[in-house]
Amino acid sequence: MSALRRVGLNLLYLVPGETGGMETYAVRLVPAIAAARPDLELVAFVSREAYDALENRGLGTEVGLVPVRVSGRSRVQRVGAEQLLLPRLLRRQGIQLLHSLGGTAPGWPGTASVLTLHDLIYARHPEAHTRLMTLGMRAMVPLAARSADRIIAVSEATKAEIGRVLDVPPDRVDVVYEAGRPPGPATPEPELRARLRLGDAPLVLSVSARRPHKNLRRLLQAFAGLAEGPFLVLPGYPTPFEGELAAEVSRLGLAGRVRLLGWVSEEDLEALYLAARCFVFPSLAEGFGLPVLEAMERGVPVACSRASSLPEVAGDAARYFDPLDVEDLRRAIAELLEDESLRARLAAAGRDRARLFSWERAAAETVAVYEHAWETSRHADRASA
Repeated sequence: MSALRRVGLNLLYLVPGETGGMETYAVRLVPAIAAARPDLELVAFVSREAYDALENRGLGTEVGLVPVRVSGRSRVQRVGAEQLLLPRLLRRQGIQLLHSLGGTAPGWPGTASVLTLHDLIYARHPEAHTRLMTLGMRAMVPLAARSADRIIAVSEATKAEIGRVLDVPPDRVDVVYEAGRPPGPATPEPELRARLRLGDAPLVLSVSARRPHKNLRRLLQAFAGLAEGPFLVLPGYPTPFEGELAAEVSRLGLAGRVRLLGWVSEEDLEALYLAARCFVFPSLAEGFGLPVLEAMERGVPVACSRASSLPEVAGDAARYFDPLDVEDLRRAIAELLEDESLRARLAAAGRDRARLFSWERAAAETVAVYEHAWETSRHADRASA
């Protein structure tokens, strides 16, 4: 039996700077796989935008890039290319196994396949996306799950959801935890505070996309119940729901105490983590919860909801609250702002907890999934011959 040598990476979804946690997943995991298994030939199929951004940096020189004439910003274009064009490119490039990292995949790839499912938010919280996007995902995600030889879930909570929603047997799903974004260069804090007009106030940080399931309206309502003094800073990529959050800020009279920043540079985000007195994550549902892990890595005390995967990530290193209870959320923020000993305990526990997650481990476990899928596919080929 021939060995697995040439692996394709379906990154058509990737638009650097616009795809949040799934971008982090790709740009951290793929180089780790290349380092762990230099015998594998990795070929990434990317959109025009991603090719321009990754040509000089991103996935590393060990990973080949194949540009596909499609815009990652257009879901219609991407789906069409994924279903019709990508299988032909796989044959042309001699790909033995395809790993689709963004939750959708060709329905008939013509080769062994692995699919990473980050979450099934579209099924549990359809309000989190536009109606068209939700309808598209309801069609494409089950198709991708049926076509995959193996499915990678990023948490046990996500694995359970895959079983319930997609009726996938648990023995076809492997849990491979993600890891964080290592600390890097930071904008000097005085410069950041001056630019964002933060003065010397304590900062409450919540890194999150502007989507309903992220529960940011309740976070704003809880923050409005605190005494004036701290600033709430909310960086995160913009969505069609941006205006609703801005309207809530205005309704609650928080315009002078809240900063809705949109997407920020890595240097600014690093500075915000370093300056924050605490980190709050009120999400109603997560596939993993990368921002929680990144805050813990940096020793920022965390308060987060006890929803879906978040206890798997934070363990005993967070002050948990009921995400539907605004008063409980307000108490959690107040405790972290006021209780220095609690902050110190959670900061230390968070650093310890974060050490359990690494991209090196994720890479080794992902390659093991590749080998399993390859063996499964080869066995199926022999059985049908």
